[in-house]
Amino acid sequence: MRRLVYGLGRSGLGVLGYLHRHGLSARFYDDQLKPDEAAQAQALGFEQEPDPTPGTYDEVIAAPGVPIQHDRLQALRAGGAEVIGEAELVYRHAKTPLIGITGTAGKTSCTLFTGHFLRALGFKALEGGNIDPPLASVVDEAEVVAVEMSSFQLERTRHFRPRVAVLLLLGVDHLDRHGSLEAYHAAKLNLIRNLTAQDALVYNARDPRILAAIEGNPAQRYPFEPHSDPRETNLNAALQAALAYAHIVGREQPERVLALEATSAALEPFRASAPRPEARYEIFARIGQLQFIDDSIATRLDSVRTALEAAPPPVAWVLGGVDKGAPVEELREVVARKVRLILAIGRDGSRLAAPFKNLVEVVEIGEPDGRKALEQAVGESLRRLASGSVLLAPLATSFDQFKDYKERSKVFREVVFDMGGIRG
Repeated sequence: MRRLVYGLGRSGLGVLGYLHRHGLSARFYDDQLKPDEAAQAQALGFEQEPDPTPGTYDEVIAAPGVPIQHDRLQALRAGGAEVIGEAELVYRHAKTPLIGITGTAGKTSCTLFTGHFLRALGFKALEGGNIDPPLASVVDEAEVVAVEMSSFQLERTRHFRPRVAVLLLLGVDHLDRHGSLEAYHAAKLNLIRNLTAQDALVYNARDPRILAAIEGNPAQRYPFEPHSDPRETNLNAALQAALAYAHIVGREQPERVLALEATSAALEPFRASAPRPEARYEIFARIGQLQFIDDSIATRLDSVRTALEAAPPPVAWVLGGVDKGAPVEELREVVARKVRLILAIGRDGSRLAAPFKNLVEVVEIGEPDGRKALEQAVGESLRRLASGSVLLAPLATSFDQFKDYKERSKVFREVVFDMGGIRG
């Protein structure tokens, strides 16, 4: 097998590590190769491909960040190479059962919660995929892996078949990558394409797009109910995912004894001890009667809508950063109902707030420094609201003012505590 790993980074290096452990040969290539990543790849015993030539390779494992229509990939494909991704590679070579989790919002939380519930049941479970670490880095160490899967990863699957598939929400995201909402949803739904009657399908019982998509799917069904609190929604889904896998094991390995009975009641006490992923919806502080909510990860339309619905009114909504192209006007109804004030920060904050100017007060904060911009946003909120909540749900990426969404979260919390915030 003539194999090429196209694109390094977290995923590509994880793939090379997996290939190394399994004695599988490959070469590597990256359009913008970083010296430290090249050194790591070479330390594993792999050689760099200076110029991938069509017809040279049978299999290309492309990193999620490489667009599926990339010119070089298209040429390699035309030359006879099969282009797949990390998840497909691992599925073809590993025997470890996988629980695949996808959706427009909530993937990371649900993945972590699923691993938590599986360990409570007595399984040696790990998490990986779109969440750190890569799937290829953990699959050999686990009895079962809860895998967070993005549309970028799923669009490069072919035979991939998880034993449990989890569909959280089919909303709007990554239209710049996929070109249309239909193509984005089609990538997501690759997760359930190869399920059989021996597998399980966990799904949002209130999402009409999901209900239509799963019609006729042969897998055993495990619906979950969404909740007004995003954390509770993801706990509901994860609990069903863990139970679904336990039921599969009970059917296929009847001699296996679990640590707990595989029932909702037995797992219920473990909800309280589930991890709290950083930068996800959390009421973390208050100043007087005003609550402060961090949801820095909320860059997708549906995530923001969920956060706005959950936030105690009246809401001061902090939004802005680098626009991802979502149809923000679709939020007008919830903004009219819940929001009193919009604080527009970052490069595209003013443009993102424009559709709401005839509904609520908008304060445009032109300060380019991220920390100072958040300080102004919190200050304006304190001057204008005595109760309710201040919600950071930016609807945009952070790269204009912060390293990433985690740094934006960290700085927001620091600013609130520096201005008198009390935990809780």
